[in-house]
Amino acid sequence: MFPHSPGVYRYYDSEGIVIYVGKAKDLHKRVAQYFAPPERLTAKTRILVSKIADAQYSVVDSEADALLLENNLIKQYRPKYNILLKDSKTYPWICVTGDEFPKVYLTRRVVKGNRYFGPYSSVMHARNLLEFFHGNYKIRSCNHKLTSDAILRGRYRPCLDFHIGRCAGCCAGKISAAEYNAGIEEIVSLLKGGVNEIIQHYRHLMRDAADRLEFEQAQIYKEKADSLQQHYSKSVVTAASDVDVDVFSLVQDASEAYGNFIRVRGGAIIQSLNLGFKLNIEEEPASILSEFIAEIGSKFGKIAGEVIVPFLPDVEMEGVRFRIPVKGDKLALLDLSARNAREYQFNSIRQKEHTDPDQYRATVLEELRKAIGMDVLPEHIECFDNSNIQGTNPVASCVVFRGGMPSKKDYRKFKIKTVIGANDYASMKEVVNRRYSRMLAEAPDDLPQLIVIDGGKGQLDFAFQALAELGLTEKLTVVGLAKRLEEVIRVGDPYPLFIDRNSAALKLLQRIRDEAHRFGITFHRSLRSKSQIESALTGIKGVGEQTEKRLLMHYGSVPRIAAADVEDLASFLGKRDLALRIHDELNNKPQ
Repeated sequence: MFPHSPGVYRYYDSEGIVIYVGKAKDLHKRVAQYFAPPERLTAKTRILVSKIADAQYSVVDSEADALLLENNLIKQYRPKYNILLKDSKTYPWICVTGDEFPKVYLTRRVVKGNRYFGPYSSVMHARNLLEFFHGNYKIRSCNHKLTSDAILRGRYRPCLDFHIGRCAGCCAGKISAAEYNAGIEEIVSLLKGGVNEIIQHYRHLMRDAADRLEFEQAQIYKEKADSLQQHYSKSVVTAASDVDVDVFSLVQDASEAYGNFIRVRGGAIIQSLNLGFKLNIEEEPASILSEFIAEIGSKFGKIAGEVIVPFLPDVEMEGVRFRIPVKGDKLALLDLSARNAREYQFNSIRQKEHTDPDQYRATVLEELRKAIGMDVLPEHIECFDNSNIQGTNPVASCVVFRGGMPSKKDYRKFKIKTVIGANDYASMKEVVNRRYSRMLAEAPDDLPQLIVIDGGKGQLDFAFQALAELGLTEKLTVVGLAKRLEEVIRVGDPYPLFIDRNSAALKLLQRIRDEAHRFGITFHRSLRSKSQIESALTGIKGVGEQTEKRLLMHYGSVPRIAAADVEDLASFLGKRDLALRIHDELNNKPQ
């Protein structure tokens, strides 16, 4: 029996392997939910429950403790059905050693006794920070164990860094420990986000030096302040702000979640990190956000007292206030974090296009399903496009995509039969009716889940009328894709559907639409060329299909036949009267 207490539960399979770790405010109630009637569980959860052979639990004092313990156990056991961190790489830290004359360097190892700042998701950003510190504070880069006693005994000689002005020469007693460490503390303050205070401090020193007419010293302070301002200008949220917050945002699809974390101290963004999570069973967004916060807490240390989130996590943490902003700088921070999360999601999905194309296409189709609001996955998509020039040779094309890929053997092209002139609406209705009346007769089980109409509201409405006449409006989803603004239009909805212009789902729709347009244009051009040939040669008495082919193969084109000498034509055809007739017709008839 599980107690009515906060804690962590663990499920084991028949071989004694941990397959799931979960947290709960009330262990008894939470575990009971897994053993509800099967129809109330999701498919993935039913699979998990079928594998459970044993369960154990650990009671803790609070929800926050349960969250931290759950996070540690997941890292230890890596259970099959848990949210798993996708990238377990070690991020670099900036280390400030605990020596009498501290060093500042980049490391991936944490040793007690030193101070660490980070981790940094971008090694380049961390290296840029170190370069800035070495260029402005003349700190040492050597590995000597510097002590005052060793320096007094003259044990070390200044290195090249001292001679080129990048080190203050603490190894040779050129700077006192107090003065050297004052610079180190400024670096520590910058790493903690106190850039505004240091800039203001240098501005104050600059004005004092100028008042004392010490202009050279005032210039040094000014250069330091300007250097800091320039380097950190991209991180400062507002010049006057003094904000200390952590910001979390989260986006997810069916099987993965993508989070961005931003740490702001003193109004400056000092850290940012993207993390991906694999979802092996259905998880609520609030639960995923809690896992994300716990992971960041384990990587970055204590979470700020104020945390900006898009929605509330499913745990409460002592000393932490979760806030959903509605306006101002904090909403701007949340928007920035959300943009980073979406960009990370987009790049991760695009990367799968090359590393795991099947999974990539499945993810894109699921994204498209959600965007359009379909109940089923659009594994089979068909797209229609009309093509004509001022009503001549009106044709239409239908391209077919299966599993997110073109199925060219299923492409179809149509000559418009019942519509006179350039009437795109009626042409679309005719083609859709012909396509699906034939499919209902020949392959009723192979109907598409999604139909895309290349055009606006008019073409979409007429296509929908054709489907309605066939009784297919309840079975199939049909949308229009307008060219001008790339808007997705639904039947009966006065407003276009918003799909992110950078999303893989919209790009798939655009690719299908462009393929239908290409296929239709190719067909239309071939008909137009054939029509031009027919109007020039086929109408001439005595010129049949075989004679037409012989002439074109010999002379290459109709204009060359028209320019040929009558005697040459007669010699080739063996009939002077026919040669004369062809020559007269081609040269008298407008081309």
